[in-house]
Amino acid sequence: MVQFTIPEGLHIRPSTASDKPFIEKLHREVRQDLQCIDGERDFIESIVDMQLKAQTQGYGAQYPNAMYFIIEKHGEPIGKATLDFGHNEIRLIDIGFLVAARGHGFGRAIIQSFQHCAAQSAVPLTLSVVSHNLGVKRMYLSLGFQVLEVQPPHELMIWYPPAMKSIVGV
Repeated sequence: MVQFTIPEGLHIRPSTASDKPFIEKLHREVRQDLQCIDGERDFIESIVDMQLKAQTQGYGAQYPNAMYFIIEKHGEPIGKATLDFGHNEIRLIDIGFLVAARGHGFGRAIIQSFQHCAAQSAVPLTLSVVSHNLGVKRMYLSLGFQVLEVQPPHELMIWYPPAMKSIVGV
């Protein structure tokens, strides 16, 4: 197996309760669509908060063993990732970055680190991507992911570790 080294200054750590303000800030940036709702600022903020709570509860219900991580660059939080380490796969449930951290290759590096973990565990890495998010989908394809299933508006993608490819016939 090829050794993978995460780029200098990039770090992934488990999320703690003290990360809540950052996660809320990130959610506000990621969900810009909710900022366009017509209404008073307090009303909009309550909708954004409700969406974050619903998302967190949904992940907890669907993936009770999920682990939550904060992605840092030189000690400053720039993103988050949620993973479920199942018996037969590692599932990337969610990944998101602050607007200022996008376009620098951090997402690619983090996904590659997850691929390395999956290869070490000899299980595939799966994720779901919104079909119309062509830039992100292209990145996943360039990292060796394949579309496994299409359920609009999402596509389930899978990456097999090199040692598994002959077993599964890809």
